[in-house]
Formats: sequence, structure tokens, C-alpha cells
Amino acid sequence: MKVAFQGEIGAFSEEAAGRLYPGCRVVPLPAMEDVFMAVEAQTVSRGIVPIENSLFGSVHINYDLLRAHQVRIEGEVKLRIRHFLMAKPGARLEDIRRVLSHPQALGQCQTFLKEKLGWSEVVPTYDTAGAAKLIAAEDNLTSAAIGPARAAQEYGLEILATDLQSHALNYTRFLALAPENAEKYTSTGTSLKTSVVFALKQTVPGALFKSLSVFFLRDLDLYKVESRPLIGHPGDYLFYLDVEGDTADPVLQRALEHLGEITTDLRVLGSYPRGQTWDGDHVSQ
Repeated sequence: MKVAFQGEIGAFSEEAAGRLYPGCRVVPLPAMEDVFMAVEAQTVSRGIVPIENSLFGSVHINYDLLRAHQVRIEGEVKLRIRHFLMAKPGARLEDIRRVLSHPQALGQCQTFLKEKLGWSEVVPTYDTAGAAKLIAAEDNLTSAAIGPARAAQEYGLEILATDLQSHALNYTRFLALAPENAEKYTSTGTSLKTSVVFALKQTVPGALFKSLSVFFLRDLDLYKVESRPLIGHPGDYLFYLDVEGDTADPVLQRALEHLGEITTDLRVLGSYPRGQTWDGDHVSQ
């Protein structure tokens, strides 16, 4: 199985791919949209994208791309994220004047950067492992990257500082993407959740309250509610929901039918098992 992710070998997304699809062949791609396009075109079997981090919030671009591309969510996994400062062999922490990493990682490590490297230039890059790769290619002992420990091993860098994240309980949730026509997951007692996106009908008073009530009235738990601006309609929003259950369940089916009466552009993004949480090699539900 070929599984695409954004970034370079050694990235957290590569680890997520291995957790969801053990033994898969990973395919690194330059941009998030490239992953969606590869899955949509079926040049790969599956794709892995981050969707939210417990410290730095949602990866908004991927919410937008979920709606823009004909793909389906078929799984999820949460990884504990530990960040490390890495540089060329011989570099010293006190000499670092430039730090590279993905904007999400820089946000998750902002306390360390302010307190320990406040004098350094912070440079956003396309990927954590990609930042490590760039540092490895330089002949410079004053530049460093923030990323996973595996990236340091992959690119021959030395770790100068460990656990840079602002809180120890730092987790990122990743989604597994499949082509829309791929065989759907069949429930065998596993707890499932369903993701949907919709816009509100402006002619319906109290539309947001009513849209959430269709689940409350049927005792269906909402795990997440995320709003995004509706492009081309200033002041209007799309809503992404994660709700308990499977679209094959008649109760959820009726809730979605009711939701369709008071919303527009309603789309089911996928029903899939609630993901495991990995902390190193330790796994929990």
C-alpha cells in the first residue's frame, strides 16, 4: 500500500502513516494539497494529514481541502508530539542564531524559543523533517531545526535540547484519507464517529442551534465543532462536526436527514473508527 504524506522522511506524518498502515510504502509530497490530489487521483492508496494539535489548534488548510476534494476520511490516530532542537555536529546551543521548523511546531515551542533562544531568527519552513534536511545540507553551526528525534537520526544531526513543546501533553490528531470509491470500513463492534460539513440556511431562524439539536434530540454525542469562513460569502460560515455513530446507523441517518432540511451543502466526509493514541510505543484508546 502506498500512503502519501506532506513533508520529508522523518516527519511526524510519516510516523502516523506507519501507525495506521503498518508496513506501508510511504510517499513524501511537498504540499498538503498534493496529498489530497494524489488520493483523489488514486496515484496512491491512502493519504495522511494532520488536522489538529492540542497546543496550537486546528490545521485550517486541511479543513478547507477536505471540502474541496473528493476524498473520504477512513481513520484517525493521535500521536504524542515531542520536539527536539537539532544542529550539525559540533554546534552549541548558546551559538544558535537561526531556527527552522514548520509553523505548527514553532507555535508549539514558542515558550522555549522565547526563553532559551530569544535572540535567534525564527524561520518557518514546509516541514519539521524538511527543516532538519535543510540544516544538514548547510555548512553552518549557528543554525538549528526543531523536529522529531527520528529526523536528527535520518539526517545526521545532533540533538541540543529535548522536549521543547510548551506542555508535555502535546498531541496531534491525524486523518487517514481514502478515495471516495474505496471499500468502506465495516463495523465489527468498534466505536465509530462520522465527520460532516455544512452551511446554514440563512432563511431558518436559529439555524445553528437547530443544526446541533438534531443530534442532541437523538442522544448522539458531538466530539468536535469547527467553523470556517465560507469563501465568496463574507460573514457566512461552514461548520465541521464530528459526531458519534456510523452513517449505516438508522438513528444517525435520521439526524442527517433532519440536518439536511435546515442546512445547505451538507456533505458526509466519512465514518471511521475512533482512533488510538500513541505515546511512543505505548498505545491507548
